[in-house]
Amino acid sequence: MPNLESSFRALRVLHAAKDLFNQHGFYIGIDQIVEEAKIPKATFYNYFHSKERLIQMSLTFQIDALKDEVFSIVHSYQELMVFDKLKKIYSLHANLDGFYRLPFKAIFEIEKVYPTAYKLVIDYRNWFIKEIYKLILTIKVTATLEDAYMFLFVIDGAMVQLLSEDKIDERDKLLEYFMSMLA
Repeated sequence: MPNLESSFRALRVLHAAKDLFNQHGFYIGIDQIVEEAKIPKATFYNYFHSKERLIQMSLTFQIDALKDEVFSIVHSYQELMVFDKLKKIYSLHANLDGFYRLPFKAIFEIEKVYPTAYKLVIDYRNWFIKEIYKLILTIKVTATLEDAYMFLFVIDGAMVQLLSEDKIDERDKLLEYFMSMLA
């Protein structure tokens, strides 16, 4: 039973950290994380050893969930047309409550301070671009890798809109414009 309790506490820390990182950025201190998770600081260091390791684990969890979802959309929804798959993938990413929010935030906040964790995000983006490129090639044989990059940039633009204080939601227009370029 002690292992189960340890796992539960570690998950509670990961969940608290994810919420705090999303709300306040990766600059949040360990003290606030352990307070939110309701564990002693020594327990935190026993599980994670450092803040960078916690960030790595948080990002890995989010990225693995994203990969599973993208893979599922691309390969499991055989009845869907490619445009519908792209829309589902877009909606998965352009969502403040989704798994992409934390990796997106990491792009801007952790490169210099936590380079190992930052590499996880870059690796995901490279994987994602390759998957989107393969998908786009099925509808447009003249597609280029730049088309896949543009899809990612459209997602990033939607996230910027969602995170902005103006709260102008033009996500659908961004996606429609991108789709019209593929047709």
